[in-house]
Formats: sequence, C-alpha cells, structure tokens
Amino acid sequence: MLTGEPPRCQVDREKLRRLVHLGVRFLDDVITVSRHPLPQIAGITERNRKIGLGVMGFADMLIRMGIAYDEPAAVKTGEETMEFIAEEADGASQQLAVERGPFPNFPRSTLAGRAMPLRNAIRTTVAPTGTISIIAGCSGGIEPIFAVAFERRVLGTVLREVHPDLVPLCRREGFEVTDELMQKVTRTGCVRPLAEAPPLVRKLFVTSREVPPLQHVAVQAAFQRHTDNAVSKTINLRAEATRDDVREIYLKAYEMGCKGITVYRDTSRKSQVLAVECCNLGDVCLD
Repeated sequence: MLTGEPPRCQVDREKLRRLVHLGVRFLDDVITVSRHPLPQIAGITERNRKIGLGVMGFADMLIRMGIAYDEPAAVKTGEETMEFIAEEADGASQQLAVERGPFPNFPRSTLAGRAMPLRNAIRTTVAPTGTISIIAGCSGGIEPIFAVAFERRVLGTVLREVHPDLVPLCRREGFEVTDELMQKVTRTGCVRPLAEAPPLVRKLFVTSREVPPLQHVAVQAAFQRHTDNAVSKTINLRAEATRDDVREIYLKAYEMGCKGITVYRDTSRKSQVLAVECCNLGDVCLD
C-alpha cells in the first residue's frame, strides 16, 4: 500500500546508554593494556587517559527515522543524539573514576572544578570511520551517504552495492524496483532526480553532493557542541564551486564553533577515491 509516511523508527536510548557505558569502559581498558613505542608517550597517555568514543551510521539512522539529511530536523536529531551520548560518556567516566581513580592530571586540568572527577580527560570524538563503517555495513561517521547505489571495483571485479534500505522502502511504498531503475541509480548515484521513484524515497535518499554546503556545516556544528575533541566531516562541493563559496563555509564553520573544517571540491584532483557524476551522466566508480 502506498503510504507516503516516513518510517516510525526512534533511537533506543536505553540500549544506546548501555553501549556508551560499555564503550567507555572498553576504551579505558585499552589504555591500560596498550604498549607504547616510547616511555614518554606511555606517560602522557596514562596521565590523561584520553579516549575517543564516537559514532557512525548517522545518515542511515536518519533514513530509518524518516528524516532527510538536508532538513532542519536532521540537525536537531544529531545534536540531541550526541548530547545524550556525551552525557552518558561523562557519567560512565565518573563511575570509572570512583572505581579506579581519576586520571592523574585531573587536579591540574580545566576539569578540576567539576563536582565529580573523571577517569578520562577526553571522552568523545567523531572520527571519519571510513574503513570500519564499510566493515560494519553502515554510513561513515556523520557523513551523508555518498551514493544510493554504486559499483565498487576490487581486483578487477565489479561489485554493485545498493543501500540496504532502498528496496524495502520502495516496496513499502508500493513500488517494485526494476533493473532499469537500478541501472539509472547506479549510473548517477542519485535517486532524487528520478521522477518514477516514490516521493518519500526521493526525499530520504539524499547524497553528499545534494546536501547544501551550509547544511553540512550545520550538522557538523550540532555534533561539535557536544563533542570534546574535533568532529571529522567533509563539506562536499560541486566542481563549479568558487573561492567565495569556500570562504563562506570556513567563516560559517568558525562562527558556529567548529574546531576544524574540511572542504572538498569535486574533480579538484585528477584521481579521487570516490567519484560519481551525481545527477548528471557518467559511471559511478569507487576504486
């Protein structure tokens, strides 16, 4: 039956809380058992016990919640989720400080005024997770999906990959995905320009180059407000982007409190890892 209604998925906060506490404990254990190449590195690491609990799969989560990456709700959802993770990570680190003691440099740190000591000087970060997100089968970090469908070339073999939620959502909308449609999606990486696709599918499956640059920055800033370290995020620009476009992005990122910013203009390098002629013509190629 054609519904046009977004999926009704929500974040399981109780499960997320358990995973955050488990993750903080695991990462603190990693510091304890790690071997370092130099005693100076070991000393700094053990005195500060910095960890970097992060996220990946944010774009996939938005799709399942029925939220498009390029709408204001995505920014709100990202900030609420990261705020929850940060609060729970702090709570887990406080508990570890009770069990094992705070990090040795705590009395000399900017955190010394807290009511409860922390086991870790840094708790959260947002890393790129490029490779591990492929292993996990989810979108990388807080990035939008790069392409809805594409071909991955590995050792001379061409493997077609399709976002796992595309076909189920199309069928839920009463639309059967044809080989012809999949060929179009694979050629461009995009589904939004295809009038024959269901409106809800076209809305939710937005790719990195279809997201306005300032929306990219807004999402990054939302996560940064609740992240101890910097947030990894690429602002994808079309090939025709100008220097003024880049300047605007950098100034907006500074204004919104981002600790760093990465801008990539498509085709600015002769060879690039991810390439697709999104919404135009050309073959999708991920080497």
